Amino acid sequence: MQTSEIHIPRKITNQLLHLAQLSPEAEVCGLIGSLNGIPNHCYPVDNSADHPENRFLLDPKQQIAAMGQMRENGEELFAIYHSHPTAPAFPSKIDLKMANYPEALNLIISLNTKGVLEMRGFRIAEQKAEEVPLILG
Repeated sequence: MQTSEIHIPRKITNQLLHLAQLSPEAEVCGLIGSLNGIPNHCYPVDNSADHPENRFLLDPKQQIAAMGQMRENGEELFAIYHSHPTAPAFPSKIDLKMANYPEALNLIISLNTKGVLEMRGFRIAEQKAEEVPLILG
């Protein structure tokens, strides 16, 4: 797995933190597209999980539409993001089990820290997570 640090541009960082704050009771989720390996665009996708307060499931139709839009824009899938309203920014057992894109970075935004939003990145393959250092800004 790749572990070199990854730069997340300020525009994307701010958008992800804002989306997470808008939904303090349920996990938000979506995709991030990149151009030439640089995160470029955030594609919010509805969370269609049965229990969105502690898990996420990308709405299938919206996920397909977002991936189609990425292709049209010449982007590649860079990351899958979701928030943890009441848990730390670490993958849960369900996150590990449900990760289906080992090439994509998994970004987790936590609202569980006192007054400070936390975002961490992970590479997940074969139900194992390896944290990737992030440079936010």
